[in-house]
Amino acid sequence: MSNDPKQTDAELQAEADAAADMASLNESEDAAEGEEDVNEAGFAVIEALQAENVDLRDKLLRAIADAENIRKRGEREKTDAARYASANFARDMLQVGDNLRRALETLSEEDRATMSDTVKSLVEGVEMTERSMLATFERHGIKQVMPQTGDRFDANLHEAMFEVPGTGQPGGSIVQVLEAGYTIGDRLLRAARVGVAKADGTTANGSQVDTSA
Repeated sequence: MSNDPKQTDAELQAEADAAADMASLNESEDAAEGEEDVNEAGFAVIEALQAENVDLRDKLLRAIADAENIRKRGEREKTDAARYASANFARDMLQVGDNLRRALETLSEEDRATMSDTVKSLVEGVEMTERSMLATFERHGIKQVMPQTGDRFDANLHEAMFEVPGTGQPGGSIVQVLEAGYTIGDRLLRAARVGVAKADGTTANGSQVDTSA
């Protein structure tokens, strides 16, 4: 503000007003800069919170997925335990069924025609026992695997005990069933034991032989 004594009161007032306006403008600029700094800091905090929220959401989803996998695995193990708990006992009982079948197979048609009523009743009792055992197996998820002659050998269900040459059947075809197999649920309890046709034109070690003679 000027100290010139010649200035009128109006001029002095104008200078004072101008100085006040300049001070007010400076204060506004300072306030705007301060507000801008506060806004930048606020945005930084919001971005940090958003990033933390995304991270926590990802961890939560992973935890939920892990918990669901654990629950499903527990249910599957519980089901398997109930389904396969009797596997060892069933495997032992198969031998009983095998013995019943072998006893029946020893009887020829002639034997059946000439046996007494008492023996016939005994044989019928053995047959009923075998059927009852197979039905019981079925109720507990144990199914018989009985391939037929001419079926293709399946390593998942059958066990080849020997090869038979000169059968006229394609190599690998089943030509004889020695023992029935069994499954429990979707697992193999015991493979069916079979004899398979040997491929024509091969030796025991699989090399080609001359069949033109």
